[in-house]
Amino acid sequence: MRLAIYQPDIPQNTGTMLRLAACLGIPVDLIGPAGFDMSDRQFRRAGLDYLDHVAIARHESFEMFVDRLAAERPAPRLVLLSTHADATHVGYAFRADDVLLVGRESAGVPEAVHARADARVRIPMRAGLRSLNVAVAAALVLGEALRQTGGFAE
Repeated sequence: MRLAIYQPDIPQNTGTMLRLAACLGIPVDLIGPAGFDMSDRQFRRAGLDYLDHVAIARHESFEMFVDRLAAERPAPRLVLLSTHADATHVGYAFRADDVLLVGRESAGVPEAVHARADARVRIPMRAGLRSLNVAVAAALVLGEALRQTGGFAE
């Protein structure tokens, strides 16, 4: 299981997701360009000293990221967290080698990225509310995916 972050634009959220990944033993793919400098003080503060405990692969573009996925054998599924998905994360059957992709807090992902995903899942929410914070959404879906696949570290 991996977490992929598409063009992150809020340093605190990215730091929080990296801290989450460190605590759960999940590698992270950072897909550029980022909307902030990774040495940003707010980013480092959100990640605290956990940033040294997470495996991070940086990709200059989405195309470079998907090329890397395609080269892996077997190729993992790319599962996009999206408010526009029909399937819910609790109804989806995750696999241990899935890559969970979150979009930018400000804009999600473009349609071309949406189309490249192997699956799209949403978190069920009350009507009339748009979305959760991206770090909260990542934690909810990652938790369910790890529960289903027995991937929680003991």
